[in-house]
Amino acid sequence: MAIFFSWVGLTVCGEDLKLWYTQPARNWTEALPIGNSRLGAMVYGGTEHEELQLNEETFWAGAPYDNNNANAFYVLPVVRNLIFKKENEAAQRLIDSNFLTPRNGMSYLTMGSLWLDFPGHGNSRSFYRELDLETATATTRYEADGVTYTRTVFASFADSVIVMRLQADRAGQLAFRLRYDSPLVHEVRTDRGTLLITCMGKDQDGVKAALRAECRVRVQTDGTVRDSARSLEVSGATEAVLYLSAATNYVNYHDVSGDASARAGRMLEKAMQVSYRKALERHVSLYRSWFDRVRLTLGREEAPRQETPLRIRDFGRGHDEGLAALLFQYGRYLLISSSRPGGQPATLQGIWNNSTEAPWDSQYTININTEMNYWPSEVTHLSDTHEPLFSMLEDLSVTGARTARDMYGCRGWMAHHNTDLWRACGVVDYAAAGMWPDGGAWLAQHLWQHYLFTGDRDFLQRYYPVLKGTAQFYLDFLVEHPIYHWWVVVPSGSPAHGPVTAGRTMDNQIVFDALYNTLQASRIVGEARTFQDSLTRMLDRLPPMQIGRNGQLQE
Repeated sequence: MAIFFSWVGLTVCGEDLKLWYTQPARNWTEALPIGNSRLGAMVYGGTEHEELQLNEETFWAGAPYDNNNANAFYVLPVVRNLIFKKENEAAQRLIDSNFLTPRNGMSYLTMGSLWLDFPGHGNSRSFYRELDLETATATTRYEADGVTYTRTVFASFADSVIVMRLQADRAGQLAFRLRYDSPLVHEVRTDRGTLLITCMGKDQDGVKAALRAECRVRVQTDGTVRDSARSLEVSGATEAVLYLSAATNYVNYHDVSGDASARAGRMLEKAMQVSYRKALERHVSLYRSWFDRVRLTLGREEAPRQETPLRIRDFGRGHDEGLAALLFQYGRYLLISSSRPGGQPATLQGIWNNSTEAPWDSQYTININTEMNYWPSEVTHLSDTHEPLFSMLEDLSVTGARTARDMYGCRGWMAHHNTDLWRACGVVDYAAAGMWPDGGAWLAQHLWQHYLFTGDRDFLQRYYPVLKGTAQFYLDFLVEHPIYHWWVVVPSGSPAHGPVTAGRTMDNQIVFDALYNTLQASRIVGEARTFQDSLTRMLDRLPPMQIGRNGQLQE
């Protein structure tokens, strides 16, 4: 195995870094994802009906809110006493009735779908579609009635819009209709060759919707474009280029005063000043400045000339190490496409979601999933993708400080096992799953890891208060175990497993990292010696790791 690192500008890809198929997607999970962090689309590759399922990273349910329950502060000593007495079920009942609120986190929403209808293309042949990881473009090609049609679509990294080019290899044979649909309340109208869409957010858990998404689609073509009430019709064309922009009124987690229509309009007008050829060139150049940093070559045999589903089917037979390299690069592609500086972090499903009620609301599940999204950032030479997570940590250090104070009477900041666009930090779901006060500290490990990889002291100086806040919370929150006399996290539980208890191994490890990483950072930034000493003393009081008779780490 060989891994080669390179800086921008070096052509790296000797392997065929394409996912390709000989039929359209039959469902959402078979569609091909494109994204520029802000906008995402799933491309189905249909012949008679093509669907681009759309997402905008700030389109979520609800509005600014918090889910802190101040009763927790008063009930906390009772809960701890019950746990130490091994009356765990009674402790859980108290938590369920005093730590939670009706607000269990808001949903990341689909923005609906743009549909392209191609009359008479149902009986096509020679079908091919691909996702090219080297260029971040999705292509569909097929033949219908003796004409070859080609569609290429990308979410522009340079111009912040989605662009699709449609071509026919015979003059004047391209004709289609553009329409839009969404499971959410929406309005569609046309205005001089532009499809104008407004899609409303949704209420959730008693929190009224405050967001709306504006989407605009315009066509440039050598054919004719005709407006109808809710669609655009293109006829007599040889080529057409669609430009799609979208935005919401979201400004930040406590401000929804933005002008979605003006934002979408500005981005569309600016993008349409650039020719398709130049737009593609700019997009590929910027994307490859990230993607081309790493090449992974596994094995020496040429990859099988099979479509991707067949390669996956046959992988167990051996002799296709290149599929593992393709998967590695596909993971990098998804992270680049979901998380760029200035944007939101990747959700449970990256930037892609086709539902108003996605699994686990496609939130930020910070008891492992969000961390897993970003584990590749430093080790696969994509350090820049970490920035949206760091930005969210700054937000959480503010909202989580209220949670630490109001619910637990502690300094610093904390978050439980879930958060969302609005940076809520309270307990959600139910005690056995949600009573886990380590989400903020685990996320903050990424700050220290980024420093270790980059050695960037300015970065560490900026984010040190965030890191320090996690340690301050534990200095106040930990209590002495009445039997073992170690200082432990209580109440807590293994994420999603329960029951609530005291001093789980996972808690002990996260606490150790929060205190130790902060101690190391404090020495670099010149923190007061008294604070360093408080960290050292608490580190000495933490439970040691327990090894069982079979050599296992005991929980």
